[in-house]
Amino acid sequence: MPGKPDKIPDKLYFRIGEVARLCGVPAYVLRFWESEFPNLKPNKGGTGQRLYRRRDVEMALRIKQLLYDEGYTIAGARQAFKTEQRQKDAPATLFRVEETTDRSKMEGIRREVRSLVEMLSQPPGTPPTITKRRTSGRKASKNPEDSGNPDPPDRLF
Repeated sequence: MPGKPDKIPDKLYFRIGEVARLCGVPAYVLRFWESEFPNLKPNKGGTGQRLYRRRDVEMALRIKQLLYDEGYTIAGARQAFKTEQRQKDAPATLFRVEETTDRSKMEGIRREVRSLVEMLSQPPGTPPTITKRRTSGRKASKNPEDSGNPDPPDRLF
């Protein structure tokens, strides 16, 4: 198909004429797409010339594919971009949640290790100092008998 590039040239910026040629559409169509698709925002040089980055060119090619090849309306193509963006963002959000969970688990492990080191560094015969960890959803009780634990900490040894 004429106007359909095999590869986008390796450049930092493209002028509107170059992008129009790469996409196989007139320049006025690109200007219209800029008004309809908020993510398609080329920079403007000192002379007011539109300067498209590589991702802008890729987006223009995707817009053309949605509108011309797949038969989307402008509104449908806009919605498709939103859906694609959400799908791209979902793994990043999941990663952040897992990372936060991993950090909190690591902090718990660090506290346990410090507690064990502290216990092991005490002279032999010294009774261990046991601290109770609070669990979410339950209030800590001052009375070990109320903990629901059949063997209160002071009777373990």
